[in-house]
Amino acid sequence: MNLAIIKYNAGNVVSVTNALNRLGVEPFLTDDPEKLQQADKVIFPGVGEASTAMRYLKSKGLEQLIPQLKQPFLGICLGLQLMCRYSEENDSQCLDIFDLDVKKFPAKAKVPQIGWNALTDITSPLFSGLPKVPYVYFVHSYYAELGEYTIARSEYVLPFSAALHRDNFYAIQAHPEKSGATGSKILQNFLDL
Repeated sequence: MNLAIIKYNAGNVVSVTNALNRLGVEPFLTDDPEKLQQADKVIFPGVGEASTAMRYLKSKGLEQLIPQLKQPFLGICLGLQLMCRYSEENDSQCLDIFDLDVKKFPAKAKVPQIGWNALTDITSPLFSGLPKVPYVYFVHSYYAELGEYTIARSEYVLPFSAALHRDNFYAIQAHPEKSGATGSKILQNFLDL
C-alpha cells in the first residue's frame, strides 16, 4: 500500500509511522503535491499549533490540494482541527473540509486534556470491531464543535466531536497511535476502507 503522511513540520510522525509499521505498512513522509495525489491513502498527523501549520501548508500549496484529494484521508488531533473551517488558536482560517469551528476549552477546564476518554455515539465503519464504549488517548486544548459530520462524541467539560467524516475524509481528535489495541484497530479499519 502506498500510504503518505503529510509533512507540515508538525505532527507526531514517528509514533504514527511506528503504529503503521506494526500493522505491516511502511508509510512515506511528503509535502509534494504530486506524491500526495498518487498515494492510495493519506494520513494528516497532529501535534502542533494551528497558524504555524497552516502557514507551512500554504507555502507548499497544500491548503488548495488537500480538500480536493479523492483517496481515503485520515486527520489525527491537530489534523482534525485543521480540516475544520476555523480555529480559535491564533485566529486561524483552516481547510474548510468540515464546516465547523475549533474552540478552546472554557477557562474552567484544565487544559490540555491529557488522558484516556470514552468515545460515544459512534456511527462509522472506522470504529467497527471496537468495544461498545472504547477508550482512546487524547492530548488537546482545542476541540471541534458537534455538527452534521460528527461520527463520534466525547466529553471534557462539554461534549465535542471526537471524530468527523465527510466523503473520503475522516478525522479523529484522539491519538490512535497512542491508544493501544483500540487505536491499532482504528488505524487498521482506516487501512481497510
